[in-house]
Order: sequence, then C-alpha cells, then structure tokens
Amino acid sequence: MRRFFIEDHHVVGLCMNDEQLKAVLGLNGEERFDYFLSKVGEEREIWILINAENQFLKIYSEDDGFEYLPVWPSSDFALEYAKDSGGLSPKSIALPDFFKKWIPGLQKDGLEIGVFPGTDETLWITEPSELKNDLQEELSNL
Repeated sequence: MRRFFIEDHHVVGLCMNDEQLKAVLGLNGEERFDYFLSKVGEEREIWILINAENQFLKIYSEDDGFEYLPVWPSSDFALEYAKDSGGLSPKSIALPDFFKKWIPGLQKDGLEIGVFPGTDETLWITEPSELKNDLQEELSNL
C-alpha cells in the first residue's frame, strides 16, 4: 500500500495501558469496527493522522484499487499505528464536523473510510455515508 497526504484539516486523548491497547488491537476487523462505533459514540470524536504540514493520511490499496482515509476511536490507537512512520501525529475531529465537512468532502473525492486499522490484515472499509449512518444509529442508542 502506498500512503498519501491531503491538505486540510488538537491533539488530546486519554491514555490506555499497553495491555488494554494490545487487547483491542488484537480484535478482528469486525470487532474493532463495533468497538469504534461504541467509543466514538461515547467520545463524539474521530481520530486521523496528519503530518507536519497538517496534511491528513490517506492510503491507496493497490490490491483493490481504491483510496481510503484511516480513522481511529482514540489518539492512543492512531499513535500506535503511526509509531514507525515518523512524522505523523493524531488529530481529533469532532463528530459534528466530521458529519458536516468530512463526509461530503470524502464522497466528493471518491475516498472510502478504513475504520480502525489494527495489527491484523483485516480492515473494515466503508463508504462515508454508511459510516455516518452507523454512527448516527449508535448515537440514537445511547
């Protein structure tokens, strides 16, 4: 996979211990997706990775021929993903901003969303509008 950055778009977070982090990262893609929905529903923010120029990370999947924005439920997970990449840092996006600005922008640009990349090879890829619907459903259940 090739990694790209796109210009645009606060870095805070609660720290997990290593054991908790590894336990969640060890879940399969579908389990991480469910964890993501629950955590984002509670915290009302999504995390992405940006570089020093404030450009966000997007990944091109050569096998499948599409690009996606990887997102995480907390800064801890984004930091863990970026630990060997050098120069990437987590950035939070408030859920209302994600719905109002990011979802339309991702759709316009033809980008999918890679929900909560972990340590295994599985990744939940979804269209921006589908993730918005899933998150709104999660919020209605709280």
